[in-house]
Amino acid sequence: MLATGTKEKIVSLPVRHTGKHPGLRVVALGGGTGLPAVLRSLKDRLFPVPSCLIPKKSRERLTAIVTVTDDGGSSGRLRSDFGMLPPGDIRNCLSALSENSSLGFDLFQYRFEKGNGLSGHSLGNLLIAALTSLKGNFLEAVQCCSDIMNVKGRILPFTSENVSLGARFRDGLVIKGETCISGHRGKIENVFLIPENPAPLPQTIGAIEQADAIIVGPGSLYTSIIPNLLAEGMTDAIRRSRAKKIYICNYMTEPGETDNYSVSDHIRAIYEHTEYGLFQYVLLHKGRISRRIMDGYRKQGSYPVKHDSKELRHLGLTSVAADLVSARNNRIRHDEKKLGRLLFEIM
Repeated sequence: MLATGTKEKIVSLPVRHTGKHPGLRVVALGGGTGLPAVLRSLKDRLFPVPSCLIPKKSRERLTAIVTVTDDGGSSGRLRSDFGMLPPGDIRNCLSALSENSSLGFDLFQYRFEKGNGLSGHSLGNLLIAALTSLKGNFLEAVQCCSDIMNVKGRILPFTSENVSLGARFRDGLVIKGETCISGHRGKIENVFLIPENPAPLPQTIGAIEQADAIIVGPGSLYTSIIPNLLAEGMTDAIRRSRAKKIYICNYMTEPGETDNYSVSDHIRAIYEHTEYGLFQYVLLHKGRISRRIMDGYRKQGSYPVKHDSKELRHLGLTSVAADLVSARNNRIRHDEKKLGRLLFEIM
């Protein structure tokens, strides 16, 4: 049962069980911590058997298309030193889709805290860098890691080109580099890729064209979500696809990036970079969060994203409100089980 619209009208959607729909194909786009949460919510519902029993071709039923504009931390250092794509967001998706033991997961995500040259690097990033050097190809390196990690699904960068992110702020300032953009507290007018209109991987376009559902978000609007959609032909492929197109909105605003944004502001920002009417559904969290946790966010300048259902209807969207988040370590995160149940009701 889903609550939609201003009056929280209750509607029923048919549940699509994985066992009855073994051919369901899903594409998820994004980066940061949001995309891995979506992948975790989907993998065991799409693939309820061990990865060793899933034919490689069948794993393409779940495709993650990942932002690769990161230029900070371990990813930025490896990108600078080796001329490779930044591996960090890819690594997080590999971990999310892995069925390895907790030890294997912990090793892949292990971050060195000391050591000349090692401090700050994660073991998974170094493994991807080493395999890229051995194979001479970033995509092959990711595929090797997928095999090592027993991944349920397929992980692709949105482009194989070495792209950077730029942003134009409302005061006229132009900043280049994802890290610098995230660190600047100003109103963003628009973001762009350098070079502009990079070619997407053919596999990403193919996955979108064959998808039954395309999921975008949650994640940082200007640095994780929109960059994925700026590759040449990406928006056209999504528009042409017969898939259900779903946007998962952040629950909290991001200081300096989406201050005072409503849900429709998030949608409009995406549409202004792409085209109007890209999505059919928008998923929103509806539920209580403890005052203690909310106070912690307020001290950082972060507030709940305003639900403006009337504006969403004007944009032609079906808004679906449900309890989607959980609190962990004093942070609000999308709950994989809750999110998975809702997504499969819609799909």
